[in-house]
Amino acid sequence: MDGLQGLRRVVNRVTHGLAYGGMFVLLPLMLLTSADVLGRAFWNKPVPGTVELSSFILVVFILCGLAYTHQVKGHVRVTMLLDRLPRPVALCMDLLTTLMSMLVLAIIAWQGWEIAWDQNTVSDMLRVPQRPFRLLVTVAGVCFFLELLLDLLTTLGKFRGSHETNQA
Repeated sequence: MDGLQGLRRVVNRVTHGLAYGGMFVLLPLMLLTSADVLGRAFWNKPVPGTVELSSFILVVFILCGLAYTHQVKGHVRVTMLLDRLPRPVALCMDLLTTLMSMLVLAIIAWQGWEIAWDQNTVSDMLRVPQRPFRLLVTVAGVCFFLELLLDLLTTLGKFRGSHETNQA
């Protein structure tokens, strides 16, 4: 289990770093939005590109927080059915949903990488390159995938433990 704990520590650090990066971009978003509202209200001059920049900042904020939200179990999870099932069946369903989620995230990360390197597009108004944001899809997908991998290994350990308990 030492290897698992070491992997968990590394993934936790990376996930926390991404989450802090996501939190850091909220201050510029708040300042930009405030400046845009004040400029529009008092001088009838909005900040050019506010909508475009806000959308990029929100992409960073959301993608950087996905893996951390999973880590702290902040995603919505309906356990009404799982709570009524026998423990081994519930663990099997948990394994199945984790594996399916990992498959989806692997595809998202792979396609994010492919699209990021295939296109050199820039935004319409401010001409901001979109490649870093597309690469962030890959980084966020890989981090989320690793969080799910840790969950999968934990669930396998629980399944093995409950299986050994039933045989004794």
